[in-house]
Amino acid sequence: MPTLLLPAAALSALLAIAGNLFALPALVFVFKPATTLLIIAWAWPRGADTPAVQRWIRVGLLFSLAGDVFLMWPQQGFLPGLVAFLLAHLAFIVAFTRRVPLLARSQPFALYALVAAVLLAQLWPDVPAALRWPVFAYVVCLATMAAQAGVVWLVARGSGGEALARNAAIGGVLFMTSDTLLAFNRFNAPIALSALLILATYWTALGLIAASLRAPRAG
Repeated sequence: MPTLLLPAAALSALLAIAGNLFALPALVFVFKPATTLLIIAWAWPRGADTPAVQRWIRVGLLFSLAGDVFLMWPQQGFLPGLVAFLLAHLAFIVAFTRRVPLLARSQPFALYALVAAVLLAQLWPDVPAALRWPVFAYVVCLATMAAQAGVVWLVARGSGGEALARNAAIGGVLFMTSDTLLAFNRFNAPIALSALLILATYWTALGLIAASLRAPRAG
């Protein structure tokens, strides 16, 4: 059964993306949360060897599900969705700091700080005044999550856990990519095939963060 969850999530994701691309809201309302739920179900038994990391990644995935639901209402749900995803990133940060202390390596933080500063400089004039500080806080939190995921990978290089740590780092990159596309599409200018690009990178990011937890042993 667990082996079927990821193919089911991929199919659900395709239906949710099709719903966005072809203006079929029923598909979005059913399959957008369903995709994240399937990823959560696949992730749930993983990470038994690191219970603190497992607990906080589960929390982050559940907040991501809440954010998905809020953002199905792009206007009224945007701010609650932003808060839900901010809490998700805080949970992922806690999870990654259970593996490696915060700022154990400075290079990823310097890189992501630069990326975040460039993104904010580009977006700031177009963000409504009431949303500027929530967006600022969100970008800082997102960049911190992605940077700490990179730190986890750097520290794990050459060890038996390197592949799992690399999943977290790539997940952080893709989460930042997805949210950057979403922000520019919303505040700057429409992006062609935005639903495909934003949702594909987002769900891949969630899957990779979940895949940074060790799979349960068979039997």
